[in-house]
Amino acid sequence: MPKTFASLKYRNYRWWVSGALVASVGTWMQRVAQDWLVLTELSNDSGVAIGITTALQFAPALFFSAWAGALADRVDRRKLLYVTQGSQGVLAAVLGALVLAGVAELWHVYVLAFLLGIASAFDAPVRQVFVSELVPRERLANAVGLNSATFNTARLIGPGVAGLLIAAVGTGWVFVINAASFGATLLALYRINTAEMFREERSKEGRGGTIRDGIAYVRSRTDIIVIFVVVSVVSTFGLNFQLTSALMARIEFDRGAGEYGVLGSVLAIGSLAGALMAARRERPRVRLVIGSAIGFGLATGALALMPSYPMFVIACIPVGFASLTMLTAANATLQLSTAPSMRGRVMALYMIVFLGATPIGSPLVGWVGEYFGPRWSIGVGSITALVVAAWALWWTRRRWGVEIHYSLRQTPRLQIVHPPPEETDAAA
Repeated sequence: MPKTFASLKYRNYRWWVSGALVASVGTWMQRVAQDWLVLTELSNDSGVAIGITTALQFAPALFFSAWAGALADRVDRRKLLYVTQGSQGVLAAVLGALVLAGVAELWHVYVLAFLLGIASAFDAPVRQVFVSELVPRERLANAVGLNSATFNTARLIGPGVAGLLIAAVGTGWVFVINAASFGATLLALYRINTAEMFREERSKEGRGGTIRDGIAYVRSRTDIIVIFVVVSVVSTFGLNFQLTSALMARIEFDRGAGEYGVLGSVLAIGSLAGALMAARRERPRVRLVIGSAIGFGLATGALALMPSYPMFVIACIPVGFASLTMLTAANATLQLSTAPSMRGRVMALYMIVFLGATPIGSPLVGWVGEYFGPRWSIGVGSITALVVAAWALWWTRRRWGVEIHYSLRQTPRLQIVHPPPEETDAAA
C-alpha cells in the first residue's frame, strides 16, 4: 500500500475514517447552511450576527474541553464518542425541524449553536486521541494526516452541495441531512473490533488534580507552548473562513448561496493537498508549524487583495494548503511527543486554544468586516499570522538557537541548533 495511505490497512481505522467522512460532509453542509440562514433570513446581512453564532458554537470549548480531556484519559473513548456524536445529530435534527416548520428565529440558532458547542467540546479531544487506538504508534502521524484529508475531502464536497441544496430546497433540509449523517459514525463505532485496538497506558489518577497535572505538563514543555501560541493567534483572527467567505461572496462580490458554497469547496482543494502531503511525513516538527503560519499570513494577504470573484476563488487554494499544513503539523507533533497518559488532557488544552479562540475572534472579525469592509476581515488574519510567526522565530532563535538558512534555489529552511533535551524530538 502506498506510504500516503498506509494506515488504511488497519480494519478499525478504515471503518472510523469512512464513517467520519460521511459525517464530516454533513457537518460542512450545516456550517454553510447555518451561516447563510443567519445572514440572509434571520438578520439583515449582519456579519456581527454570524460572528455571535460562531462564538456561541465554540465558546463551550473554553469551559469544558479541559474536563473533556481528563475524561478522555480515564474512560472508554469509544463509548464516549457514541454519546457526543449522537448528541450532535439530535441537535441538527431540531434545528432542521424548526426551519422546516417556519418558526426558526435568531435566538433559536444561538441556543442550538451553544448546545452544539457543548457536545463538540466533549467530542473534539476524544476524537483527536481516539485515532491513536486504531493504528500502531509508528503510523500515528500518517493516520492524523489521513484524518485531515478525510475532513477536507468532506470540506471539498459539503459546502458546494450545501449551496446547491440551499438554492433548491432551502436550509432546513440541509440540517436534516446532517442529522442523518451522524448515523455513519455510530455505525463505524459499532463495527470497530475492540480486540484489535492499540491501547496504551491510561491515566490512573483520581478526580482531583488531573487537569492541573495537564496544565503543569504543558508549562514544562516550551515546544508545546510555542505551538499553542501560534495556533491560538492564527485561529482567533485568521481561521474564520465561513464568516469571511460569506461576507466576501454576499457583500463584496454580490453573489448567492451557490457561489458561497463554491468558496468553501475550493478552499478545501488546497487543504486536501496539504493533508495528503502531511500523511507522508513520519515526524512533523515545530518548525513546520511556524513556517506554515508564515505561508498562511502571506496567502491570506494576497487573498484579501483579489479584485474579482474568479481570482478570489483561485487564491483560496494556497490559503487552504497553508492552514491545513499548520494544523496537521501541530496535531501530529503534539500527539507524538506527548506521554500517552497525558495525551487526552494535552489535546483538550490544544482544542481550547484552537477552538476556544473562535468566540473571541469571530465577533471581532465580523465587526471589522461589517464596519471596515469584508477585505479587512481577511486582512487582520494575515497581519496577526505574520506577527505571531515573527515572534515564534525570534523566541525559538533566542531559546533553542534556531538558524534560518536562505538559498536562491530553495525555500527558507529553519534549523534547530540546540533545543532543550526534553524537547529535541518535537522541536528539531
